[in-house]
Amino acid sequence: MARIAGIDIPRDKRIVISLTYIYGIGKSLSEKILKDAEVSLDTRVKDLTDDELTRIREIVTQTKVEGDLRREVSLNIKRLQEIGSYRGMRHRRNLPTRGQKTRNNARTRKGPARTVAKKKK
Repeated sequence: MARIAGIDIPRDKRIVISLTYIYGIGKSLSEKILKDAEVSLDTRVKDLTDDELTRIREIVTQTKVEGDLRREVSLNIKRLQEIGSYRGMRHRRNLPTRGQKTRNNARTRKGPARTVAKKKK
């Protein structure tokens, strides 16, 4: 297995897909990284040379990924909660933060429905 940014990426997949296993790298950023590293998008990870792997690693280290990115996101959420912003309050109450309605949906954030006695529409 190839190891990039502390993550073992799958060997049998195309490199453009394997890079997306790293937190903070999506498909478009993966394509940009491979273009800068001059590596074909269709190459399988197991077929990469050591030179190509080192070029990819160097480019990935220049972007904020994995632990640093997770830490930054959690600090941003913590900051919103501390200043008492609306978004911070929604994070604290585990409700949707981007303006979605919660009367009918939002089950992913709210969890399983808890029935309330004598509540009808």
